[in-house]
Amino acid sequence: MCGIVGYIGERKAYPILIEGLHKLEYRGYDSAGCALISETTQNESAILNIYKAKGKVADLEAVSSGKDISGTLGIAHTRWATHGVPSETNAHPHISESGNLTLVHNGIIENYATLRDQLTKRGYTFHSETDTEVLVQLIEYTMSLRNDDLITSVRIALKMVIGAYAICVIDKRHPEQLVCARKSSPMVVGMGEENKEFFVASDASPIAEYTKNMCYLDDEQVALLQRGHDMQLYNLDGEEADVLVKEVNLDLNMLTKGGFPHFMLKEIFDQPNVLNDCMRGRVVNAPYSRPWAPQEDMGTNPLSVVLSAVTNHRRELLRAKRIVIVSCGTSWHAGLIGKQLLEHFCKIPTEVAYASEFRYSDSVIEHDDVVMAISQSGETADTLAAMEKAKKAGALVFGIVNGVGSSISRVSDTGVYIHVGPEIGVASTKAFTGQVTVLVMLALALGMAKGTVEQNEYDEVLHELVLIPEKIEKVLKQNEKIERIAQTYKYAHNFLYLGRGWNYPVALEGALKLKEISYIHAEGYPAAEMKHGPIALIDAEMPVVFIATHHQLYQKIISNMQEVISRNGHILAIVTEGDEQIKKMVDEVIEIPHTIACLAPLLTVIPMQLLSYHVAVAKGLNVDQPRNLAKSVTVE
Repeated sequence: MCGIVGYIGERKAYPILIEGLHKLEYRGYDSAGCALISETTQNESAILNIYKAKGKVADLEAVSSGKDISGTLGIAHTRWATHGVPSETNAHPHISESGNLTLVHNGIIENYATLRDQLTKRGYTFHSETDTEVLVQLIEYTMSLRNDDLITSVRIALKMVIGAYAICVIDKRHPEQLVCARKSSPMVVGMGEENKEFFVASDASPIAEYTKNMCYLDDEQVALLQRGHDMQLYNLDGEEADVLVKEVNLDLNMLTKGGFPHFMLKEIFDQPNVLNDCMRGRVVNAPYSRPWAPQEDMGTNPLSVVLSAVTNHRRELLRAKRIVIVSCGTSWHAGLIGKQLLEHFCKIPTEVAYASEFRYSDSVIEHDDVVMAISQSGETADTLAAMEKAKKAGALVFGIVNGVGSSISRVSDTGVYIHVGPEIGVASTKAFTGQVTVLVMLALALGMAKGTVEQNEYDEVLHELVLIPEKIEKVLKQNEKIERIAQTYKYAHNFLYLGRGWNYPVALEGALKLKEISYIHAEGYPAAEMKHGPIALIDAEMPVVFIATHHQLYQKIISNMQEVISRNGHILAIVTEGDEQIKKMVDEVIEIPHTIACLAPLLTVIPMQLLSYHVAVAKGLNVDQPRNLAKSVTVE
C-alpha cells in the first residue's frame, strides 16, 4: 500500500526522493517522511536528518523547507495507514533506540506484538503505534548481539518476522551503504551508470526517468547497495543470488496529467490510444497504417489474434476442464465479463472468485484446471496468495496484469500484459478496459484453437474490436453533457445501477466507481433481481442507472424500467445510439455507438467512469486520492 523511494549515489538525494514520492503518492497519502545522511568532513561523524509530516508529500516539503537536506544517501516513504492512526509520530521513517538506524517499510509484520513485548523486556522504548518501529529495533538488537554488519543483521532479523515487507534501511555509521529487502510486497532497484548510483522504489514509476536497467527483488531477498560496487543480492540464509537486470521502458508522459485537472480524467481519455497499444502486434494484419479500420474494409482485411501465451501453452489450455478467475475489485468485474467470453467462445466452464476468499476456501483445484489471475498492479497480495495455492495444486497459472515485471507476472506460468501504461488514479479506468480487451483476444484465440468458435463470428468480433477505440472517442465527446448530468446527482445519498447479460458487470463497476471517489452509497444488480429486494428502495430521491443497450434482453430491461417509473424513480439510461423508445421514457440518456453485445462493456463503462468523476468533482472531492484507499493493495 505504501510507497518507498531510496537513493545512494553522487547526486543530491532529497530532490530525487521528493519527486519520487509525488509519483508514488497514489499508493498512500496520509503521511510522508524522509531520512538523509548529511555530507561530512573527514573528522566529523555523519548526521542523520529525519523529516516527517502528517498529510501529503507537499506537507513534508513544507516541514523540510529551510532545513538541512544535504546528503547523497536517503530513503523516503508515503504512508497508507495499517497499524497506528495517521500522525507525524506514526509516519515513516522510524529510528532505532541508538539513533543510528532508520527504516521505511511497506507491508504488515503480523507478529509485531510478540516481538515488541520481547524487545521491551530488553530495554527498548517504542514511541509509535506501528509494526514498522518494531522492525528497526529488532535489526538494531540483532546487530548488537554479535556486532554484525548491517546486511547480516537485516537478514537475521527478517528470519524472525512473520508477514509482508518491503524495506529500506540506512545506518549513519555506514553512509556508503543502503540495504533493502522484500517479501510479498514489491521492490525494484534501478542501476545508474558504472554502479555510481542506485535507485530503489516500490515500482518503476519514480525511477524510470533516471534508468531503464532494473532488478525486481524476489521474496526473501536482501540487497546491498554501495557506491562504486556491483549490487549484491542474498537470500535470508546469506547465500548469494544472481542479479537479474531487466530493461524497463515506461512512457514518462503517462506519469503526468498532460493538461488534465486529474489523473483519472486523463486516464479515461487515454483509453482509445492505450487500447490500440493493447491490441498492437496481437491483432495481426489490422490496418494500423490508418487511425482506425473503416467499416467497409471489414471483408477485405482478414484479421487474427496471435498471443504467445496461447501458442506456447496450447496443450495445457486445450485440455483445460475448467478455468477459475481470481481477482479483486475492478479486476473481479473484468473477470465476470471474462467468464462470459470464455464460456461463449471456448465452451470451457469458468468460475470467478474473489482472491481474498479463494485463498482460504476449500476449493478443489485439479491439475487440468487453469487459474487465471487478473490484477492491474500485479502486486495484489490476495491474488498472489491465490496463485500460490493454485500452483501447489498443479494447475496452470495464467496472469493478466499491467505492471511489467510485477510479482504476478513472475509467479505466473504464462500470461498476457495489458500494456495500457502506468495508471496513477486510484480508481481504475483504463486498466479495466485493457483487461476486458485482453480477455476478448484470449477467448477468440483459444476458441479458434479449440474449434469452438465459428469463423464468421470470429471475424465479426475481431473486426469490431479494432473499431472500439474510435467508438470510445465518440462516447468521450459527450463529456460535457455527462458533466451537466452529474450536477443533478451530487446531492444524492444512494444510487442503484442495473444491467443484464454482458452489462451486468458494468453495473457493478459503475457502482464501485461512484462509491470510491464520490462517497455515495451505490449498489449494482442484475436488472431482473431488482424485484427481489432493491425495488423497496425506489422513490423519487433514488437515482437508477440502467445500462440498456440493444441485445437479446432489451425488451426485458425495458420492463424493469417500467417498474421503476411506476414508483417515481429517476432514471439515467445508457442506450444504443438512436434509441428513441427509451429516450421518451426516462429522465436522461447517454448514447453509445452500436457494437456487438460481447464488446458493449468497453463502451458502456465509459459513461460510468465519467459520471463518477464529475459527481466527485462537483462535490469538491479529491478524485485521484480518495479517502481510505490506495492504488496497490499489497497487504492482506
